[in-house]
Amino acid sequence: MPRKVKAITGGKLQLTEEVEEIYEKRVVPHGNGAKILAQKKDIGKRVYVIMIKD
Repeated sequence: MPRKVKAITGGKLQLTEEVEEIYEKRVVPHGNGAKILAQKKDIGKRVYVIMIKD
């Protein structure tokens, strides 16, 4: 079943998926472990990585 991703410009996010784990970090220019590509303009911003169960 394909999932839809809806762009959110403001407000709250509601998930209907079964969440496995949530990470919260700040975007940094270098690091180790799994990588998520982000633009340079996003360095220093707080991000969430949400892992859902398949």
